Formats: sequence, C-alpha cells, structure tokens
Amino acid sequence: MSQKIRIVPAIDIIDGKCVRLEQGDYGRKKVYNENPLEVAKSFEHHGIQFLHLVDLDGAKAGQVLNWKVLEKLTTKTGLTIDFGGGIKRDEDVKIAFESGATQINVGSLAAKNKDLFLSWLAKEGAEKVILSADAKDRFIAVQGWLDATELDVLSYISTYLADGIRYVTCTDISRDGMLSGPSFELYQEILENNDKIFLTASGGVSQFGDIEKLQEAGLPAVIVGKAIYEGRISLETISQFYQ
Repeated sequence: MSQKIRIVPAIDIIDGKCVRLEQGDYGRKKVYNENPLEVAKSFEHHGIQFLHLVDLDGAKAGQVLNWKVLEKLTTKTGLTIDFGGGIKRDEDVKIAFESGATQINVGSLAAKNKDLFLSWLAKEGAEKVILSADAKDRFIAVQGWLDATELDVLSYISTYLADGIRYVTCTDISRDGMLSGPSFELYQEILENNDKIFLTASGGVSQFGDIEKLQEAGLPAVIVGKAIYEGRISLETISQFYQ
C-alpha cells in the first residue's frame, strides 16, 4: 500500500459559525457549531494536523471576510490551515497569510484572471498556493459555485500544471455535502493526466471506505466535511488511521 492518504477535515464559515452546504447551495445550509475554535480543537485533540477552512461569506462577497476566524484558529491551535473563499485581490492574499494561513485556495480568480493568479504563484511560491478546480459536470464553476464556465476541468488543471502549479484541490460540486461517495473516476483521470500534482479530493465522502478507496487510487489527500459532522466517520477512526 502506498503512503497513507492525508485526511483534512473541513470547516466552512458563515456568520462566524461552522456550517455545511449541500452542493454549494447557500439556501441549503446547516449550522453544526457556533464555535469553530471548539471544532478545530477537537480535531487537534484527535491527532489531526491539517484543516481546510473556507470563508463562505467571502466566497459570495468576492473578498475575504472571516479572517478573524482564521486568525483565532491559527493562534490557538497548532493546525496547518489552508484557507479559501473570496481571495480575489492582492489584499486578500496578504490578509490570509498575515492571519496565519499556511496555504491559500484560489478558485474563481484563477479562472477569471490568470495573470493575477500567476503573479501570486510567482510571489508566494508553488508550496503556498492551491488551485481550487471546482467542477460541476466536469466544467469549472466559480463565484461560490454559483456560476458555471466552459472550462473543462482536465485541460484547466493541465494548463496550470504547465505554469508551475503543484497543489490542486478538486471538488465535484454535484456530490459536495451529499454523502453520495466521491468522484473516483474523475480523480483517477486527473492523476493519470497530471502525475506531478498533489491532488486533494473533495466532495461526497460518506464513510471511511471511501477514504481507503481514494488511497488505493493514489490520491495523496482528501477533504472530509459532512461525514464527520453527521457522525458517519468518527474522529477516533481518523486518529487510529495515523497510528
């Protein structure tokens, strides 16, 4: 068996609270905890080292808004946090890193303003910038997943690989928050065509077997959200996985 897959719990923020959406729909929101720090500390207590933090308010508004949550989590836990949602300007990049993010996730901006995105990649380095290739029916979606584009996800990732990107997170929007299982075929296809990227799968994980199957497929990392909050995957199980 290849190296163990990195399991990265997700915290999505609206109004400072820990929530989950279904298929990126802001109208299908469920609040799981009003204290994201409490959730993050629980992850850390179980030996988890990484966290995927998303500013959903920022994603909708087009600028980082919940940076104080990021700052609180980075100063009061030892988690390595990648942060996304609303990173559209130089100032948003600065805010994210000054608030303690180890990496930033950039989605909409990368699809709409390649030159600016590449300038961040050049300035910050490939280890600190993640391309969020969020797809619906294999086409890239932007603006908090509210708008579809005509960009094919495979060619989109390949183009950015040629430009020096190393980290890619791919979310199948149709499966996100649905507990319907990940898009195994899509991720395998991406890896077969882009073997030099660190690909994180996101969306649809419903049981621990999904994580094991992604590991067998060669995925280096997976983001898990709703399955944890709904009790389908326990933090104890994740903790034992690393022992």
